[in-house]
Parts: sequence; C-alpha cells; structure tokens
Amino acid sequence: MAHEHDSATHPDTHAPGAEVFDFAAIQEKWLPVWEELQPFRAGLEGDTRPRKYVLDMFPYPSGDLHMGHAEAFGFGDIAARYWRHQGFDVLHPIGWDSFGLPAENAAIKRGVDPRGWTYDNIAQQKRSFRTYAPSFDWSRELHTSDPEYYKWNQWLFLELYKKGIAYRKNGNVNWCPVDLTVLANEQVVDGHCERCGAEVTKKALTQWYFRVTDYADRLLDDLNQLEGRWPSKVISMQRNWIGRSRGADVDFEIEGREGVVTVFTTRPDTLWGATFMVVAPDSELAAELAAGASDEVQSRFQEYLGRVKAETDIERMNSERPKTGVFLERYAVNPVNGERLPIWAADYVLADYGHGAIMAVPAHDQRDLDFARAFDLPVRVVVDTNAPVTGVIPVIPLDENGDPYLPDDAPLSDPAETGLALAGEGRLMNSGPLDGLSKVNAITRVIELLDAKGRGRATKNYRLRDWLISRQRYWGTPIPIIHCEACGEVPVPEDQLPVRLPDAEGLDLRPKGSSPLGAAEDWVNVACPNCGEPARRDSDTMDTFVDSSWYYLRYLSANDDTQAFDPREAEKWAPVDQYVGGVEHAILHLLYSRFITKVLFDRGYVSFTEPFTSLLNQGMVLMDGSKMSKSKGNLVEFASELAAHGTDALRVTLAFAGPPEDDIDWADVSPTGAAKFLARAWRISGEVSSSPDVEWKTGDRALRRITHRLLADAAGLAEAHKFNVLVARLMELVNATRKAIDSGVGPADAAVRESAEVTAMMLDLFAPYTAEDMWARLGYEPSVALVPWRKADPSLLVEESVTAVVQVNGKVRDRLEISPKISAEELEALARASDAVKRSIGDSEIVNVIVRAPRLVNIATRG
Repeated sequence: MAHEHDSATHPDTHAPGAEVFDFAAIQEKWLPVWEELQPFRAGLEGDTRPRKYVLDMFPYPSGDLHMGHAEAFGFGDIAARYWRHQGFDVLHPIGWDSFGLPAENAAIKRGVDPRGWTYDNIAQQKRSFRTYAPSFDWSRELHTSDPEYYKWNQWLFLELYKKGIAYRKNGNVNWCPVDLTVLANEQVVDGHCERCGAEVTKKALTQWYFRVTDYADRLLDDLNQLEGRWPSKVISMQRNWIGRSRGADVDFEIEGREGVVTVFTTRPDTLWGATFMVVAPDSELAAELAAGASDEVQSRFQEYLGRVKAETDIERMNSERPKTGVFLERYAVNPVNGERLPIWAADYVLADYGHGAIMAVPAHDQRDLDFARAFDLPVRVVVDTNAPVTGVIPVIPLDENGDPYLPDDAPLSDPAETGLALAGEGRLMNSGPLDGLSKVNAITRVIELLDAKGRGRATKNYRLRDWLISRQRYWGTPIPIIHCEACGEVPVPEDQLPVRLPDAEGLDLRPKGSSPLGAAEDWVNVACPNCGEPARRDSDTMDTFVDSSWYYLRYLSANDDTQAFDPREAEKWAPVDQYVGGVEHAILHLLYSRFITKVLFDRGYVSFTEPFTSLLNQGMVLMDGSKMSKSKGNLVEFASELAAHGTDALRVTLAFAGPPEDDIDWADVSPTGAAKFLARAWRISGEVSSSPDVEWKTGDRALRRITHRLLADAAGLAEAHKFNVLVARLMELVNATRKAIDSGVGPADAAVRESAEVTAMMLDLFAPYTAEDMWARLGYEPSVALVPWRKADPSLLVEESVTAVVQVNGKVRDRLEISPKISAEELEALARASDAVKRSIGDSEIVNVIVRAPRLVNIATRG
C-alpha cells in the first residue's frame, strides 16, 4: 500500500524552522519510563478509589498481532484509560489463549514442539503490545497453556464432575475428518469445521460433556439482564441458539415392544391429525425397530443408514431436498384415538432433536406433507384455518354427524392435492373433544387429557445441546480422570493437580483419530487412586473454550497458586464492567462463559450470575472491501503500519474511522492525516509560554468556551463509545487553539494553556505517547494517564450570542450576532434594519417574512 510519507524517515514539519514531531523518538523516550513507573497496576494496597474491570477478549498466539488486534485492543484501551481519568482504579489485564489446534497443527507441519511455537509467538505479540502501549496491568499476565493455569481448568472440571454436570456418554458426535477430532455443535458452521473448513461427518464415540442444558432456562431468561448493555444482535443470537420451545411430551406405545416412545411436539393439539411416525435413522430406536423387521427391510435400512451417516445435519434439514426413508414394518399407537401409525425411518428427523422421533401431521407441517406425498401416506386436516381465532368466540355449527359445519363459500384446500400444508392459525376440527377450540385453548386441553391418562405432560425443548468438551489432540488440558477396571471413573485427587502434559518429544502428534496422549505409556499408565491397581489416565484433552470460559476470574488472582481465584477479589472486581471483542464469539465463548459463571454461582464461589455487564463488539478491518488475507494480496501488516506511522497515528486512525461496531476499510482511511493532527497538537504544547499555575479565568473567553463545551460533551461520547466523534471534537479544539494563537491571542494566554492541557488529557485515550510528551512539555510529571478528568465550567456553556442568518428570497444577505434569548419581533426588526438586507430588497415589495428565532430570518419579495 502506498503512503504519502514514511514519517520515521520524513518527520512531519509545520513550517521552515518549526519543531519536528518525531514519533519514533517520542515512543523511544516514554516506553522505558512507563516500564519503570508501571502506572497501570490495579488493586494496590491502600487504593481506595472505586473499581472498574475492563477486559479485552484475549488473543490467540498464531503469529504477530494483526490489524484486527490493533482495532479491538485500541477500543478496549480507550475505555480503560477513560475510566482512570474518571477517578477509578481500573483493572485491565492481558493474557494468551494459548492451547488449541492451530498451534498443534503448526507444530506438526514444522516438526517442532507446540510449546516452542506457541511461546515464541507470545513473545512476539508481547513485544508488539509493548510498542502499541495498551494500559495493561502486566503483573497479572497469564497463558492458558501454563500448568499454573490449566491446573485450575482441571479443578473446575472436577467441581462440575462432583455435581454431575460433567459426564461421559456414547453418542453420535461431529467429527472433523481433517483434524481428526470431535467438534461441539457450535464449532460446526454450515456443516463444516470452523477451524479447517472440512465437511463434518458423524461418528459414534464415548466422550465427555458438560450438562449445559440443565441451565438452558437461566441462560435464556437472564439475557433480560443484558438488554441495552449488550448488542441486540448478540442477545438475539444467544436466544436463537438456546431455542426454547414449549409443548408436550407424548408417550406412544409401539406394537410388540415394551415401554413407550416419547415424542416432543409443540402442537399436541394436532394429535388427531397424526397419520404416521418418523424416527431418526441414526438413533438407537431406529436400530432396535429395524432389527425386528424382515430381512429385506433390515437390508434396506442398513443401506439407508450408511447414506445418512455421510450427510451433514445441514443437508438433512434442507427443506428443498427430496424426502427419503424406509418403512420399518412397525406401528405406533396414537394415545388419543388408538389409531395405528406406521413407523418410518427418515433423515429429516435428527437423533438429538427432542427424543429422536416425531409424530407426523402432514396436513399442517410442510416437511411431513412432502414426505406423505412422496410415499402416498394419509393426510388429515384437523385445523380449520378459515375460522376466526380473535375477538368473540363464535358458535361453531355442527352437521348431523357432530362435525363442524363449513359453509360452501369457504372450502378448505386439501394439502394432499395442493402440496401446501395449512400452517396458519384456526380452530380445531376432526379432533373429538377439541373441536371448535383455538390453538392455545386446544393445547391446554389436550395436555390435560394426556396427563389424566398418564400419556403425556407439558414440557419444554431446546435447540441447545450439552457441551461436548473431549478433544483427541495433544495441545490442551488433560482431563483429570483415571479409568480403573474395578473402580470405574476415578477423579484425580486435588492434591495431585495439575495433571501435566508429557513432553511432546517422542510422541507422534499427527491426527489419527485417537489422542496422541494414549501412546505416552509412562504418562497414561498409573495406579488407581482408590484401589492401587493398574489403571489408565483419560487421554483426551479439553476443548479450549473451557480455558476461556472463566479466565476473567483467574486475572483476579493470577499469581495465587492456592486457588483458582479468591472469592474476595471476585467480590471486589467482578463481574467485568466492559468487555470488548469480536461478534464471532457471540455464541461459543459468551454462552460457555455465562454457563460456567452460573455453575460457580451455584457452588457459592461468586455472587453474580452474568460475567460481562457491558459488551462492545468491534467491526472488521478490511482492505478494498474484502477481508484481509495473503492469498488475496490485500494484507495490511500491523508491524509495517506501526513502523510507517507510529502507534499513536494508527490508534487515532482506527478510532476516527467510524463507530466501533462498523467495519473499517483501510483503503478509505488516512494514518498520514492522523499523524499531521497529532503534530499540530504536539506543537501547541511546545508553544505555550504561561506557567502551570496561571489563572484560567483570565484567558480568552471564546477559546475557553470551545474547550469547556468539549469537556461537557466528552464523557457522554466516551461512555456511548462514540470515539470517532470525540476524536473529531478534539481536532476542532486543536484547530481553534491554533487559530487563536495565530490570530493574536498568543501562546501566553491562559486559555491556550488550558486548551493544550485538556487536549493532552483527552488525547491520552487515543494517542498515549503524544499525550505524555505534551504533558511533559506543559511542565508536568508523568503520567497524564492518571490525571483526573477536568470538569466543565457551567458559566462557559451558556451561549452569550448566536449567529442569525438573514436570507432574502432564499439567498444569504447578512449574519447577525444576537442574544440567544431574542424575540421573533426583535430579530425581524434587526434584519429589516440591516444595510445589506435593505440593498438586496431595494424597491421590491416584501410579501412574506419567516422568523425562526434566534437562528433564521427569511424575507420573500416580489417585483
């Protein structure tokens, strides 16, 4: 990308003989000072300021920082610096999300230990962070791949295991054929692995889960606490992912089989319209039912099952696909009318939805109708969608058979003929005791009937599934369970934590479907803690989202080796006041963090139920309208931009580009322009010749009014995350100060010093090096980052005069400086008396005068 200049080589100049704004020298000057002062340490003994916790989603060390990091951490730092200026003790920590597949895959590709690759990248990112100057409390730095951290992952796992929230079961899981590991539902995007893009398949495995579904209602209902504090888009995404639906569990008997099959339905009122049952082909029930069928059906079923296992859930749920299935030669019994319902295995039903079986009501469900038409199955209408459902409930006339009478002028269409299900509201028909009832009343009534017979009950269902945490890879937290033939699953005693990863040397880390840890014989073979007999460690590692689900609490006690976090520190600091990160984590990370927080609340470790009070999502940094990538040739490198323009110009550019949540196209912004603005501000600080103890009230009133209007507005802009507007207002102040100096107010005027000091203080949010250097040039000790925010003088906020525009026939003829309290009559008289207006009117006739006091007079003339 071409730049107007490289300011490290060609420093910005103002005029011949002007001071040179050399960002590289300024950075080199102040970085070691901050290193020594450590001004951003939080929670020091004796600090009585109120507290704020500002947190950025911690980075993954896949290489050096990139432009997305520059944006996200820039916004988080603006918030942290702002609250310090407001008098708060601000905790703003940093760490690295350093376990995970990318590191392991990169290490395999390079033939190195994942540790070396990971920690080398952390060192590089740390160097870049130091230069970029976020106001981190470096004393709390953490890495999730340190045993000192993942020890507490294992402690957390055991806490959940004690309460039955962590459990192991066999089931069909999402399997990535490239990374050869399982994936949680949330890590499958449009049927593909979110990491490598491979098409995900299903595989039967015994895996570890967290029982997040036990918290589904709380996860959903507690979103109400976050309304107005989190982006509405994120709240909607969470609600949709949890996907609560209310309905009934209905028990169907299967002919020739003991026990019942339970079906969840949101429309139990349509039970009289059920004409067949569908079970998921890959469910245990389907296998059981098929086993009792003829050899021919068993053969067809096995062939069909093989095809289904090769399909993704996305493909199976595609409503446009032709319906396929196998009749299992078995029948269910409808509990409300005793009808025999043929049972089919069909791929449009998923094994993990409800109970893996549905009652099919083809007249009122499009997928069921498509299936019924494909296999010539009965279609029975049980909802009169022509009947009114609002207002006064009408009397439904009945015919001689006791069925609802339909007038000739309102015939119901036949879904079997039209191919369109009747999905609208209406009143029940062909449904025995429900006839004539609206849907809501019918659902209530049929649940009462089912409950009385012991055949059903009201219930809820969720899209949310339990969190699958097992991973068949090396670079992760070992699961602290030992498997003993005699004792079964045995938790590792807490005093034996952490269960450390063995060295990678000698292990084949290449993915092969089982964890490489299983081959570490010296590590995996241990004595059972209960009976002392030979046993084996669990060789799977945890999903890295476990690491990030509670890391915000570890920062509170980052150097405490006796506990995961001190509950007293959590009481002081948590929950996080301001969380900053990408919307791509709207479901995975945020949902899991909310879940773990609620578990810890239930266990008495924290006193709150939501981890992040306020959430700010930043947009993406694009280039020429596209996501940056090496393959597209549009990659803008963070390091090169930093070298070319300096930290402050980069940070100001990102803050000024637009609202934080909007995408930024780097082709449309100007770090060179930002550098010129900073140079103008910096030069003013060097020109100020008054002393720091000058009396402000003696300064130029016009410039002071501009300064104090910004002071009055800045807090609201910062807290509303309108950082771009705040930068624009700072630019206006700098320009006004420059104009005042150049027009005769002079650098010795108290208003010039006041403006320069306010500029330095506010500029600290966006350009910390420039702000610190300005502060020193103005005669103060570091650090400007700790200076209390100045208060606006109310007397300077009252407008002493405003400019009224006077138009004649729509053209501006004069501008009048008048009192903001002037009456319309007085303003009109002044306008008519203006010499410029008189000349414009001449001999013409005034036909109309519009006055909008105190801003506008418009005179219309004729002739």
